Amino acid sequence: MTIVPNFQTAVDPQKLEKLAEVAIKVGLRLEKGQDLVITAPLAALPLVRLLTKHAYIAGAGIVSTFYSDEETTLARYEYAPDASFDKASDWLYEGMAKAYANGAARLAISGDNPMMLSGQDPAKVARANKANSMAYKPALEKIANFDINWNIVSYPNPSWARQVFPEVPEDVAVGKLADAIFAASRVDLADPIAAWAEHNGNLKKRSTWLNGERFSALHFIGPGTDLTVGLADGHEWHGGASTAKNGITCNPNIPTEEVFTTPHALKVEGHVSSTKPLSHQGTLIDNIQVKFEGGRIVEAKASKGEEVLNKVLDTDEGARRLGEVALVPHSSPISKSGILFYNTLFDENASCHIALGQCYSKCFLDGASLSQDQIKAQGGNSSLIHIDWMIGSDKVDIDGLRADGSKVPVMRKGEWA
Repeated sequence: MTIVPNFQTAVDPQKLEKLAEVAIKVGLRLEKGQDLVITAPLAALPLVRLLTKHAYIAGAGIVSTFYSDEETTLARYEYAPDASFDKASDWLYEGMAKAYANGAARLAISGDNPMMLSGQDPAKVARANKANSMAYKPALEKIANFDINWNIVSYPNPSWARQVFPEVPEDVAVGKLADAIFAASRVDLADPIAAWAEHNGNLKKRSTWLNGERFSALHFIGPGTDLTVGLADGHEWHGGASTAKNGITCNPNIPTEEVFTTPHALKVEGHVSSTKPLSHQGTLIDNIQVKFEGGRIVEAKASKGEEVLNKVLDTDEGARRLGEVALVPHSSPISKSGILFYNTLFDENASCHIALGQCYSKCFLDGASLSQDQIKAQGGNSSLIHIDWMIGSDKVDIDGLRADGSKVPVMRKGEWA
């Protein structure tokens, strides 16, 4: 029998309680009578219990949680027949999509071991990911189109903590990661809810300025990077809190430091290098270098995980095009922490980034009223995937390009100009 150690003593219970409260009250702004679907690693059970408590305090109808587990995931790769890797639990995702269509909110707890699948056959990983992405699409569309209020928070899974802090004992690593999560999520402050209100106001000022400028493109210049990202017709910048189509204003990501919008899927040119590793589905992809022509990635390299990267890019036609561009100052709290989290939720908020794949319909003027055909006509991308990776640093400059060809400084050396 495997004895599972209890790391709860390494996690501050009061701050964990605050994180749960912030996730429900700020992240989701769950309404009375609203159902909630939670997905979580099994290790995050202590946080799930607190989230469930605060959801019911807020008046939730029913809370349903679906757990994942590293050992059972790895058992599939060791023992499952080959045909298994082309299958996914479509019935489960159809059920989730139905729940969202009926008004349920969605909350995901991030915290899986970022290297969980690093020793597995990349071809099997790619096949499983593609099957899962196809099955998940009905649910993902409800989320990506902001039909519902949704939120992602994190829990310091021991296997994740070991990757981030490999030089200390596991219980110490869990404590250090927990403290980093709490600080980035602003729950180490006396009044986290007030702090989030102030932070959302600051992000709103940035997005309002960008929306007023109506840039036609952004130009990124830095080591290994000379990239022009055309912006979609009628694009709209967002940051912090967003109002979903159901009328609820939520903070989808906790933490968040970004303002973001939709690129034009056909108008990205040049080359760009990643500035941080990308942890994707248990594989670390490092030193990504890609070349865009006509909005499409035509060359892709990586010093680690290149095979997985190229299989991701072959998921579908939209996987080689961009669905998001986001601006984050190098001096963001997560960047200043100096911690590489190997987790996109955190690392993307330390750096400007772009995302392969599906765009957010929210990032268009009057996006709620646009059809999928209209979004495509305005330059929005469609794909089974949405994968953020980091391209910003203190050595990257960004200019906003106007339609008349004039330039406006947006960032210099990674900071707002």
